[in-house]
Amino acid sequence: MEPESKHGLDVRGLRSLCGNWPGVSEEIKWGADLVFSVAGKMFVITPSDGSEGGRLSFKAAEDRFLELTDRPGIVPAAYLARARWVSVIEPGRFSTETLQGLVRESYLAVHGKLSKKLQAELGPLPITSRDVA
Repeated sequence: MEPESKHGLDVRGLRSLCGNWPGVSEEIKWGADLVFSVAGKMFVITPSDGSEGGRLSFKAAEDRFLELTDRPGIVPAAYLARARWVSVIEPGRFSTETLQGLVRESYLAVHGKLSKKLQAELGPLPITSRDVA
């Protein structure tokens, strides 16, 4: 019997995933949104209290914005869609591993826009099991 796959990504899982990545900070903005940033640039947002079904909003890679928003459960993010942000409004539709990969892609996209000097100061990028395989 296969183990049941985990779906969604809660606040604790998000903190565990990216809390130790180089240059990452977190703060509460707009009342109750938990915002993770790298060197002060946002890369993922979620309600701090787990409301809204655990919605996740993050920056999509330029070439993936349309692909992601074509998926059921993902829409262009309110106020941030022009900057290629998406919102996963039904995170339970997606495996935890898939969501973790998308958050990592967002981090890498934002990190990649930082100056080369700042990137070097932050240190090496996070390595995941996908990178080792």
